[in-house]
This record gives sequence, C-alpha cells and structure tokens, in this order.
Amino acid sequence: MTTTEAPKSTPVALSHEQISEMLELLKDSDSVELKLTVPEHDQRSAAVALGMDPLDAQIRQVFFFDTPDLELDKLGVVVRARRIQGKGDDSVVKLRPVVPSELPTELRTSTGFRVEVDALPGGFVCSGTLKRPLASTEVRKTVMGERRLRKLFSKQQRAYYAEHAPGINLDDLSILGPIFVLKGRITPEELGRRIVAEMWIYPDGSRVLELSTRTATGDAFQVAVEAREYLAKQGIDLSGEQQTKTKKALEYFAGALKSGS
Repeated sequence: MTTTEAPKSTPVALSHEQISEMLELLKDSDSVELKLTVPEHDQRSAAVALGMDPLDAQIRQVFFFDTPDLELDKLGVVVRARRIQGKGDDSVVKLRPVVPSELPTELRTSTGFRVEVDALPGGFVCSGTLKRPLASTEVRKTVMGERRLRKLFSKQQRAYYAEHAPGINLDDLSILGPIFVLKGRITPEELGRRIVAEMWIYPDGSRVLELSTRTATGDAFQVAVEAREYLAKQGIDLSGEQQTKTKKALEYFAGALKSGS
C-alpha cells in the first residue's frame, strides 16, 4: 500500500488514484479525522476568527518515546503517553500506515483499538492505535524515573509493539518531551459540528496549531467540503504548509538529545 502524507509541504489536490486508495481504506476504518495546520503567522487571527478562548482550553503534557536516531519513527511505530488536566493519563502504541483489512480480527475487536484515517490537505495516512487509560500519577512517576517505562503499557500493547519493533526494548527508549499542549473545542452554529483546536508549544517557542474534526467514514468527503468552506469564510489560510505534530516533536527532541541540550 502506498500512503500519502503531506507534512511540511504545500497542499496539492489528490489524484484519482489517491482518492481510490483512500476510499478503500475508509471502507474498513472506524473513523476519519480531517486535519489542518495553520501557519504560525496566521494562528492569532485564526483563533480570533473562530472565537477560541484560551481560558477554556484543557492543559496536556505529551511525551513520546523513541531512540535518539528515531528508529521507531522509521518503522512507522509511535509510542506516546499523556497527562491530561482533569482526567487520567493514557498511553498509546500506534502503527502507521496500516491496511485495515489485513489486521488480525483479535486486534480489531480489542477494547481501546481504533483504525482511523487522518486526512490533511494533500495527503492521508491510515493508522492502527491501541490505547490504555491510566491513573493520573502514572506518567509522571515514569518520566521521573520512579518506575520502568514498560509498566505504562498493557500486555497487549507490549505485544503489538514487539511485533512491529523487534529488537528494540521498550525500557531502553529515550523520553522525547514533554510538549505543552492547549486543547480547545468549539461548535460553530454555521458549521453544525465540533472543531478541535490543539496548540502544541515547543521549548523553543515555536507552535503548531492544528484544527480537526472527526466524522464517520461514509461522511468524510461531504464533511471535508463543508469544513473547508466554513474555514475559508473565516479567512483561515487553507493552502499553507502542512506540518504533523508528532513528526515535529520527534525531530525536535531527538535533535536536542544529540546536541546534549
């Protein structure tokens, strides 16, 4: 399977072949998340246009785990843990790309497993994510060195990880983070559906603002058109360079590890 992604690139229209591939992926996926990253110089005006209030945002800390050379990233494996204000922590093992129809039935029917297509302007990727809820103190204890990293993950998560990252011990992974995140939700009356806004703030002061909405797979193209029209009416640039939050975070912290900073 060829997966099309559009990080750090100017969006271009999908070809007929890409649209056909995406339709095939959608048939066996659980949901689709439509995403747009807003150029940094437009983030303030976008927040004003959408009526976002930072005091309504939920605070999160996101930690990634990988080797200094990002060996997991090269394999398409993402290992992550989050601390969430007002909620418990969670951990995730994600694989991308995946072909939904080729996944084992036991995995597909597991609690906490989701197959989702992420679609950005000009690109898309299908991922299989296995998530585990945690108590609110577990991630902090782990990153403070009070417990082994593997304890954040269930037996099933560890098996999923081992299958796709053979020979790379979970407990040997480096901590990449944290990223400080502000997450807000708005439901514009004109659009009639919820938009999630996530501001990822990196230690050097740079930011990624991602707008997203999740929908059923059968409604993906219609919702994409409606969301695009709504955002355009608010003066939000739909043609700006697209970045993926995860990729930027991994590269930033891996670079910091290598430089010793």
